[in-house]
Amino acid sequence: MDDDAGVRRALSRVLREDGFDVMAFESATQFIDRADAGDGSCIVLDVSMPDVDGLQLQEQLAGAGARLPIVFVSGHADVPMCARAMKNGAVDFLTKPVDAHALVTTVRMAIDRFDAERCARSEAEALKERFHRLTEREREVLDAVVRGRLNKQIAAELNLVEQTVKFHRARLMEHMQARTVAELMLMAARLGLGVESAVSSPEDPGTGRH
Repeated sequence: MDDDAGVRRALSRVLREDGFDVMAFESATQFIDRADAGDGSCIVLDVSMPDVDGLQLQEQLAGAGARLPIVFVSGHADVPMCARAMKNGAVDFLTKPVDAHALVTTVRMAIDRFDAERCARSEAEALKERFHRLTEREREVLDAVVRGRLNKQIAAELNLVEQTVKFHRARLMEHMQARTVAELMLMAARLGLGVESAVSSPEDPGTGRH
């Protein structure tokens, strides 16, 4: 995104030659008005543009919850400008004239990082959803497993027979899609569950009882 048509064409050509799908915009307003403009995975953004400048657009996107990585380009960058962009999550700040190799390398890194973060967020959400579907009893058993209790000890703690604990433990493993106890423990760690914390979700204490 650049209000200079020559720069816009040059940067677009470099990226297309390296296999990227490119959408070019001459202003932030044009970008915002395009409904599918945010479907990409990286924005190469000029700082100095009329109306809404690059830094303002970055803040607007962040305020709207958009997580697209941004690579800034500018011919007149200064330290406070760079610091503001990087503080708000910019991937990098390239100076004009932009080196083609640096541009391609930076954009590719930004997209790889974005894809990895999106995948991690998706996995985390799926894990939370599975946890919230557990019954109260399954959460109690999970809590005990996280604390290293054996089936016999869990049965004593929950006033159950051991066979019932084995049943709930098997159902717990199935619902969490854990193939081994080690995998279940790793899931618990990712959920932020620790000793005596699994019965209630850290983000939703007291819910999920069935």
